[in-house]
Amino acid sequence: MVDQKPLIGITGRRRKGDKLRGSLKVMNHLSFDVYWVDYAQGIIAAGGIPVFLPLSLDPSEIIPRLDGILMSGGADIDPRRYGAEPEPELQSIEPVRDDFELKVLEKVYENNLPAAGICRGLQILNVYAGGTLFQDIPPHAVREEPPSSRVHEVTFDEGSVFSGLYGASMQVNSLHHQSIDRLGDGFLATGLSSDDGIEAIEHSDRPIIAVQWHPEMLDTRDSDPLFQWLVQRSSERL
Repeated sequence: MVDQKPLIGITGRRRKGDKLRGSLKVMNHLSFDVYWVDYAQGIIAAGGIPVFLPLSLDPSEIIPRLDGILMSGGADIDPRRYGAEPEPELQSIEPVRDDFELKVLEKVYENNLPAAGICRGLQILNVYAGGTLFQDIPPHAVREEPPSSRVHEVTFDEGSVFSGLYGASMQVNSLHHQSIDRLGDGFLATGLSSDDGIEAIEHSDRPIIAVQWHPEMLDTRDSDPLFQWLVQRSSERL
């Protein structure tokens, strides 16, 4: 009998047809749920089966049938979700996605599902747990560099999940312009940049970790410990 592989749900984003290059003009009014293939490739390489989650789906119908969740990157989170008013530097928001992902996380918590977050994924995990965000930190958005460029160091707390995965420190890429301000309930900030920006968090008693950088864009994607951790923890549910 072939060993069963864990099913890992991956969140995506919704775009109008006029925002998708190459789409026909007659499709401009249509909505498309889109997903970055690199997330799926990371899960596949680690031994899991990726499952893309349409934003029109009822999370209560699918989350209990999955073995793990990857909260992916994307647009800014509406600051009203964490009790703040929009600032001028706020970029595009996706209220439909915010609503969907917060409902997903409600079911993740109910089912104690393993979860990992990347960039926005880290931020929505923090917001769900009652945390807040800095709406703009321009020095961190290194957009002139290729996405795979490792532009700064992250140092991990000794004894943390991340030190076990990556060692004491590692060089990472940087594509975000927002970051964690107040940490959400239950989370520990166990990875910091040189200016004390929060780059990695882990939950104190749940199988949840998240990073601010983009491991799926690095040349080590297919062997990245974050994907391996998620697939391994998800496999324990089989």
